[in-house]
Order: sequence, then C-alpha cells, then structure tokens
Amino acid sequence: MPEEVIHLLLAFAGNLLSSLILVLGIYHHVSKRRDYVFTFLLVSTAVFLLCNLLVEVEIDLAFALGLFAIFGIIRYRTDAVPIREMTYLFIVIALAVLNALAPQSNGILLISLANALVWGLTLVLDRLWTIRHMSTKVVIYDRVDLLSEGRREELIADLEQRTGVQIVRIEIGKVDLLRDTAVIKVHFDGDSQPGHFEGQGGN
Repeated sequence: MPEEVIHLLLAFAGNLLSSLILVLGIYHHVSKRRDYVFTFLLVSTAVFLLCNLLVEVEIDLAFALGLFAIFGIIRYRTDAVPIREMTYLFIVIALAVLNALAPQSNGILLISLANALVWGLTLVLDRLWTIRHMSTKVVIYDRVDLLSEGRREELIADLEQRTGVQIVRIEIGKVDLLRDTAVIKVHFDGDSQPGHFEGQGGN
C-alpha cells in the first residue's frame, strides 16, 4: 500500500476519533439530539478530506480560512440553528482544519494536545459547569384574564400544560385587548428538555 494512502488513513482515523469524542462523548451525552450528530460528523469528515487532499495547493491557507468562514456562518433555510449547536459546528470545523493542515509542520504530539485541550474545555463548559442553557418559546396566549395580578401561578400552570415545558420564568409582551390575546415569552431549561427547540411557539 502506498505511503500516502497509509498516511491519509491514519490521519482520517485520528480526526474521526477526535470528532467522536467531541460529538458523541460530550455533545450527544448532554443534548441527546441525534440530528446534529449526523451533521457534525459528516461536516468534520468533509472539511478534513478537503483540506488534507488540497494541502499542497499554494493557496491552502487562504482556502482553509475561506472554507472555515463559509461553514462557520451556515444557517439552514428551513430552521435556524441554535447558538449552542452553531458553536459545536464551529469547533468540529476548527478541529478538522487543524487535524488536516497542522500536522505537516507542528507534529502529532502538539496536535493531539490541542485536540485534548478543546475536548477538556468543552467538557467543563457544557457538562460540569453549573450554567444552564435557557431556551425560549414565544406564545400567542388567549387567556388574558390570567394576566391580572395575583393569578401568576395559575397562568404559569396553564402555560406549562399547553406548551409541555417546565417554565423557569415568563415575560409578558404586547397585549391585544380587541382580540383577547397576549404575546408571552416562556423561558425553560433547554438542557433538561432538549425535545423543545428554541423559537417555537404555540397556544
């Protein structure tokens, strides 16, 4: 087997292992969302192969930075990507570019250390730190009678039953007395209730 093929396979395996640790070992363990696991792993693989196979091109650095920027601002047309998932997407692209280009000049040891530092910091911030991820639903609410003073607990109970989330706090916005409706922002713990996406609304 040619030496170039062996080198590519070893580098590919190393990048895949790095992505699996980040995506399955850290991200999926907390969020339990399989849809983004698919996206993160394939984006990481595609970026790695592009950068690795084009490393000899003279514009490799400009290409890598341009590719990094393009993927870094992706927003799917059908659904806005939450900030947390966008951050993970940014990280997997960064590691893919790093694993593809940096070993040529910095060596395996330094690249492995860089990967481990990213894993460690992500683990601390996403799993071990006490800061929780707050998500929001915007609700068009039709029971304005519950907005009066002294009925807040009854209002929250009704919103929890309708939205299916355990509410942390609410913000009452515009009230339309002609239609007997109000706009209410419902804030809940997105980490403990990952099935409810940000930005969704309901009655």
